[in-house]
Amino acid sequence: MIIDSHCHLHDPAYADLRETLRTAFAHDVWGVVAVGVDPGTNARTLAAAAAAPKAVWPCLGLHPEAPALTDEDLARVEAQVAEHHSRIVALGEIGLPWYSLEGAVDAAALMARGRERLHRLLELAARWDLPVALHAPHGAAVGALEALLRHGIERAVFHWHKAPAEVTREIVSAGYFVSVTPEVVYRERDRELVQALPLESLLVESDGPWTYRGEFEGLPSGPWFASRVAEEVAKLKQMPVEDVMHQLSTNACSLFDLVWA
Repeated sequence: MIIDSHCHLHDPAYADLRETLRTAFAHDVWGVVAVGVDPGTNARTLAAAAAAPKAVWPCLGLHPEAPALTDEDLARVEAQVAEHHSRIVALGEIGLPWYSLEGAVDAAALMARGRERLHRLLELAARWDLPVALHAPHGAAVGALEALLRHGIERAVFHWHKAPAEVTREIVSAGYFVSVTPEVVYRERDRELVQALPLESLLVESDGPWTYRGEFEGLPSGPWFASRVAEEVAKLKQMPVEDVMHQLSTNACSLFDLVWA
């Protein structure tokens, strides 16, 4: 059995939560870490966790790639965290922009705003001793790592990790996790990442409802993909699947302070 460490259960694709979790369990996924991206999705994530407290663990976040989100949205998220910090397992999805900077005439201003928002959210994580689930791909990873260290954040995962090898080594050396998605089944970059890192530093995720290529083409994306990711990690590590799933679940439980099922 495995944990999906990052899924957007607030999405309309998962309106039937019971069926979503039933399908996940049928694929050996026994729990889902559900992330939010703004005040509205945070509220829906909390509702999903309340409806299935033994299978859904909520995170509250503010996505860094959404320029339309305002400072008022940030304040609402801060208020949500203050109210529900005892119910949530992490802040997420938070981080720094990268993709939205491409072609933007005000890219420097967008990054500056992203850094300030991340600073405020990491202050909350430090105050409530919460781990963080980071969106910080490619060139954003260095800045996110520096911010974690500056705020003394001890637990974090770089979700759907993509960064130069030297940066990844610094992340893992600092004690943080990185996670991989179904792309590890067909993308060499992700496969090399898994082969280079110790199993103890990895998590697996679906990032559902994000869709994938290869054998996943045309299939509905969801938590059930996490077990396939774990199987591929086992192949790359040349280890028994059961042992790999156990370690990956242990990693997730350690990061998010979950009770082992």
